[in-house]
Amino acid sequence: MSVQSSTVEFVGTARDELQGAYAKVTWRLVPFFCLCYLAAYLDRINVGLAKLQMLNDLGFSEAVYGLGAGLFFIGYILFEVPSNLVLAKMGARLWIARIMITWGLISGATYLVTTPMQFYVLRFLLGVAEAGFFPGVMLYLTYWYPTHKRSRIMAMFLMGLPMASLVGGPLSGWIMTAFAGTMGYAGWQWLFVLEAIPSVLLGILCLTYLPNGIEAAKWLSPREKHLLRDSLDNDQLAESHHSLWAALSSGRVWLLGLIDLSLMMSVYAISFWLPTIMRDAGVRDTFHIGLLTAIPNALAIIALIMNGASSDRLRERRWHIVVPAFIGAMGMGLSTLFTDNIALTVTMFALATAGITATFPVFWCLPATFLTGPAAAAGIALIASIASFGGFAATYILGWLRDVTHGSSAGILLFAGCLLVGCALTLALPKHVVNR
Repeated sequence: MSVQSSTVEFVGTARDELQGAYAKVTWRLVPFFCLCYLAAYLDRINVGLAKLQMLNDLGFSEAVYGLGAGLFFIGYILFEVPSNLVLAKMGARLWIARIMITWGLISGATYLVTTPMQFYVLRFLLGVAEAGFFPGVMLYLTYWYPTHKRSRIMAMFLMGLPMASLVGGPLSGWIMTAFAGTMGYAGWQWLFVLEAIPSVLLGILCLTYLPNGIEAAKWLSPREKHLLRDSLDNDQLAESHHSLWAALSSGRVWLLGLIDLSLMMSVYAISFWLPTIMRDAGVRDTFHIGLLTAIPNALAIIALIMNGASSDRLRERRWHIVVPAFIGAMGMGLSTLFTDNIALTVTMFALATAGITATFPVFWCLPATFLTGPAAAAGIALIASIASFGGFAATYILGWLRDVTHGSSAGILLFAGCLLVGCALTLALPKHVVNR
């Protein structure tokens, strides 16, 4: 056998071993994080369906609901960067467990709410508790995967977002209907209590299941650890920034934050208000509303996976954000023309949800293309913090506009316009850096 053929065989064997190691890492970590994100997002947005009973029972206005739903993001914004820096120092295992257990307990405690102030305080504390989970997982995945593999992996993790609505809509509607009046509590109260339990249990499981990094993974062989570490070392970009100040002062980080802001305003407008829009279109039964809200998210899961895989395969990022975001904007805008037609309303929001959701696995590949170490921890958290302001703005502005205009169309058109701004900002990113 020649030296050349031996070398080719050796390289091929190493490549196969590396792919096997990545398969082991993916099956171990990604489904678990997807479940965690499903639980997190469900606890965050179930207030949108609870609202259909909660407001009448407690006498809250649309503006009170919008402010309370939005205060979650104020707590989230204030503690996002510090939380991610703690995670980078303490390790993912303990910190993600802490996040999940505390947010589950606080979300469950929402069943005790009787006044607007109690609602405001608990929503704010829920944001404080959950701060750092999403950017923490984004950071944690960069400890395992090189840039060119991240879009597909991000897509698998982010499936938890549409799955929360796909599963959570019908489940929440069923809980609110089936448990209404049980032991003297309303359906919306049972909703908060029962849907908090998975978060707490998953948080406890983190303590034994989650390794802090490659070297701590007992289920990897020394050879697999070596191959994974070499793959990451070879992925470093020459112009990467490492320091904390480099992240906070980077124009690219702030630009990414504004792009994510435009995306998340639309996501939260749909997540928190779609049940209300369905009711306005003529659906009265809570369980049926839950089923209908699941339809857009079923399509979103397909779009998420396809767009993430396409972006990795073509090594292209910008247009894989711009095209689906534009489709999302069109879906939102067109939905305002069919407010009395439930079939067309569901169709347009399915198009919007699929388009917007498909952008996220590609978008979250971008920060780590020029940030490493403490800069990555702070930069990813800062981007998520800027976007979280969109959650507050979307929920409050749409609630206020509904009180003023007695409909949702003005707010939906506003957020569709924000998506178009996000498309323009995405094209301002340097192609040679992000398309890797």
